[in-house]
Amino acid sequence: MASIGFLLVHRQAFPDLISNGFARDPQQCFCPWTASHSQPKRTRLTRRGSALLVDAHARAILTSMDEGVEVRMARAAIVIILALGCAVAFVWHTLPAATSARTDAARETLTPARISASERIRDEIKVVEDMLPQLVDHGAALFLLAHNYARLGEQAKALNLLRQCIALDEGFDPAGDKAFSSLQSNPEFLKLMYLVRRRNPPVRRAQVAFTVAQSDLFPEGLGVDTSKRIFYMGSEYHNKIVRISETGAVTEFVKEGIYDLMPVGGVHVDPTDHSVWCATDPGKKNRSEIVHFDAQGKLVERYSPSTAGPHDLNDLVLRGTSEIYVTDTEGNHVFRFNREAHRFTELNLGRPVLGPNGITISDDGDVLYVGDNLGVIRMDLRTRQAQDLNPAAHDTMAGVDGLYWHERSLVGVEYGTGAYRVMLWKLSPDGREVISSETLERGTEMVRDPTTGAILDGKFYFMANTGIENLDSGKMADPMKLQPLQIAVLPLK
Repeated sequence: MASIGFLLVHRQAFPDLISNGFARDPQQCFCPWTASHSQPKRTRLTRRGSALLVDAHARAILTSMDEGVEVRMARAAIVIILALGCAVAFVWHTLPAATSARTDAARETLTPARISASERIRDEIKVVEDMLPQLVDHGAALFLLAHNYARLGEQAKALNLLRQCIALDEGFDPAGDKAFSSLQSNPEFLKLMYLVRRRNPPVRRAQVAFTVAQSDLFPEGLGVDTSKRIFYMGSEYHNKIVRISETGAVTEFVKEGIYDLMPVGGVHVDPTDHSVWCATDPGKKNRSEIVHFDAQGKLVERYSPSTAGPHDLNDLVLRGTSEIYVTDTEGNHVFRFNREAHRFTELNLGRPVLGPNGITISDDGDVLYVGDNLGVIRMDLRTRQAQDLNPAAHDTMAGVDGLYWHERSLVGVEYGTGAYRVMLWKLSPDGREVISSETLERGTEMVRDPTTGAILDGKFYFMANTGIENLDSGKMADPMKLQPLQIAVLPLK
């Protein structure tokens, strides 16, 4: 009815609107912002058009004062009809947009990728609390729970959990964990820190093997070609791989900007042909993958998991020439990659894995070891049976970044204790438990910000000051903190 009313009077009562291009054609919708224009339909109503509409309405009322009662009543009715029609049109055209916006917002809220950080933390807390009775390392679970509650701002819970964790005397040091920064002035927290430092004094054994002059590589992975005695190191900042001699001479292996490489994580050399495999972070293009280069640094192949993400392929280990095992830290997965079928298959490790990172394999290729925030899981690749590796008394294997097999022992660069340390864990004959543990480096300049390393001639080479903590979402946080990269070395005998 409003449309009919408008068609009757729009040429007499609103000539200015007609001359300004609003609804020139009676076939067009009577509200001006619904006409076909170059700009989005629902944003087409301008301030000038609104002013014209008000002015035309006012002039129509003034004119009606000089006319008869019947005419005035007719025009008043028409104006009312027109107003109602415009109101209906406004609701009609704006309601779908508003409804669509609300639907999109609801859909985004329900999308897993949109889950807030606090929700993810609480989900992890529930997983850990449910697993706690069955875990072999209660100290690791208590520390992770304390860390998560501290992140949520629940300081009383965090402090109580820390008290229980430190009472187990497994080497945890909360002072190195930023999540507990709000507790730094708490008297009870300070007493706990005093106890921790008294029990775990610094251990100094490492020496600088060589120094890399480029200070902004921010490396995560270090691999070695043992027969050629060459190291390969990836860059999280420049998205490249460099080659390093024993003397520290650096040359480009995969140059920055080539092959559209994302930030480089773990790096491993295939001893059969001297080719190099690496795992990459998602980067700006959200593409986490494993990438294969030949001995000259030319791209051979690259693959990403086909399953839904998020994914952050972190470290990897080769099993012969047919399989690769890789950790997915963000997705909480560990994958087996079939090199012939080019297919990723998720492993069942017997329990949920939280932040899987370091990974290694026994010399005979039969047993896989995977580190996460709760310890190290051992998997027999012949039977696919998996269980947590029992740590030694008063020790933990939580949060291992770099993990390496060496003469029936495991070497680990560990961050899960809150303070970095390098450890040597001697395994039982069946490889199911740790019979002795030895701290190789702790509380010194050699473990300021280590990540991974590589074993050559019975010595463990590792990156002492990667500067990774100075890298925030792919951007350098503070250029003033840059330092030449030191590669440290520790004897394993």
